[in-house]
Amino acid sequence: MRLVGPSGEQVGIVPLAKALELAQEYDLDLVEVAANARPPVCKLMDYGKFKYESAMKAREARKNQAHTVIKEMKLRPKIDPHDYDTKKGHVVRFLKQGDKVKITIMFRGREQSRPELGYRLLQRLAEDVQELGFIESNPKQDGRNMIMVLGPHKKKTEAMAEAREAQAARKAERQGGSSEAPAAAAEETSTETPAENAEA
Repeated sequence: MRLVGPSGEQVGIVPLAKALELAQEYDLDLVEVAANARPPVCKLMDYGKFKYESAMKAREARKNQAHTVIKEMKLRPKIDPHDYDTKKGHVVRFLKQGDKVKITIMFRGREQSRPELGYRLLQRLAEDVQELGFIESNPKQDGRNMIMVLGPHKKKTEAMAEAREAQAARKAERQGGSSEAPAAAAEETSTETPAENAEA
């Protein structure tokens, strides 16, 4: 077999008995890393540590993995201005988080004969959030509903990284503020005591 040392150095082609002897000498495990190679490649390593490090890398990769989520927001063609602002706020939040947003305009009764109302509302919303997102799927009629999909300019991973940084900054600010408060209190007490002593 071809043997690789604990630091990644090439030991050379050695018989199995010699490889096992070296593994005992270094107090390490003999692990086959390339069974299909000719001759097979084995490495001297701490297998428990290797498994632990591999699990930690996989866990870190899963943590940084971004799942694309499509959020949905439903509106009516004759929506109240206040309700519109509230719904727009939700769309802005979703886009900032790096999520896609499916906007659905629901038509009822005679509203179905006025699809241009829904189209204008969707265009207005797209213009209001154009700094954060773009029209990924143009408005189209689907039965009683009209649907449009907005995609974020930011990738989900970027949005997650920014959110983590902001959270860390807030935490540091809170800790900094709490440590300054006792210091300020200590200064106040130290300035008051000489005055009290003078009065006495």
